[in-house]
Amino acid sequence: MTVIDPETQPGWVPEADEVDEEEEMPLSLRLSIADTLTLGNATCGFMAVYFTTTGILIPHLTGSQETGMARHSAATAVILMLCAAVFDLFDGLVARKLRSSPMGAELDNLSDLISFGLAPAYFVLVYGMVADDAHQRVAAVGAIVVLLAVVLRLARFSCVTPPNGMFQGMPSPFGALTVVSIVLLELPFVATLLAILGTAWLMVSRVEYPKPRGRLAVAMLGWIVVSMGLLAAWAFDAPSGQLLLQTGCALQLVTGAVIPLFATARRVNNFRDNRREARAAQP
Repeated sequence: MTVIDPETQPGWVPEADEVDEEEEMPLSLRLSIADTLTLGNATCGFMAVYFTTTGILIPHLTGSQETGMARHSAATAVILMLCAAVFDLFDGLVARKLRSSPMGAELDNLSDLISFGLAPAYFVLVYGMVADDAHQRVAAVGAIVVLLAVVLRLARFSCVTPPNGMFQGMPSPFGALTVVSIVLLELPFVATLLAILGTAWLMVSRVEYPKPRGRLAVAMLGWIVVSMGLLAAWAFDAPSGQLLLQTGCALQLVTGAVIPLFATARRVNNFRDNRREARAAQP
């Protein structure tokens, strides 16, 4: 009878390979610098929800009339969303320059869902509960539309490769900031709701938006810093702080509406140029 040593038995070889793979898995799942920035994005989004709840919703439900606290909390929540946009801007830049872990894309989508989906949708929901002329249930529908628009946009972004240098649909950070700008403008409820729904439609549309790279990324970062200053001036009731905030929110709204017009004009011009080239090439 032949005795086979268990350690040399062929059935043990794959098991040894599996052990090696299991030992190597944690190395591939280590967080990179870009992933850490992405987690900062998610943290800012969660804290925006926290300040919206503790500083705006709870005082309203308990009957507190301290408007200063609500103003400070609203400004803090929006500033945190702006900080999340900064983290989202830099994690992509760092990932291209250095490296990102295999979890990078998934972490980015999940963080964007919190900061640019849940946080602005919750901001709209709370607005519908505390504003004098708002309708809570209708505002809840608007908040759900914003959240679903971000979910669909992020899912499509994961499945479809966009054209080089362009996004299809309004980017979720830009859409989130546009939504909260609409709320802070304090327009009549119907106008506010229609503008929010229009922004949600732009996020899931095929309208092209340029990716924030190079000078555009610097311009976006500068605009975020200016927006933070406007929010701080409004929060601390600085002279003309309300006017400055409304001006900044209006500019955000105009920018979100004008970019699709430029994109449409660019597409029409490209179509005309292609037709002229095709005609010139005909014998």
